[in-house]
Amino acid sequence: MRFEVVLTEDAERDLEDIVAPFATHDSPRNAAHVLGRMLEVAESLAAAPTRGSQPKELRDLGRQEFRQVLFRPYRLIYRVVERVAIDLIADGRRDMQTLLTPRLLCGA
Repeated sequence: MRFEVVLTEDAERDLEDIVAPFATHDSPRNAAHVLGRMLEVAESLAAAPTRGSQPKELRDLGRQEFRQVLFRPYRLIYRVVERVAIDLIADGRRDMQTLLTPRLLCGA
């Protein structure tokens, strides 16, 4: 069974925020590479959505519905609810607890 993979509006903005500096400060080619690889990682979830690990920050709070896959240093955090819904794309070097609380825990 294949699952549809969708990016939430927040995740789309995250992706734009990650790729834009590559285009501005590096090169459009590198921006396209990062964007393409990130979308490949996301789309790979269609065949095996449960392969991702549970983010420790969320698991420790009892929120086990979230999973993550990595495209280092980035983390794609998602849920499987009839389809794969990618909720957040973030640089894993950031303070994830501060980032996750308002984005995933308050609205979920």
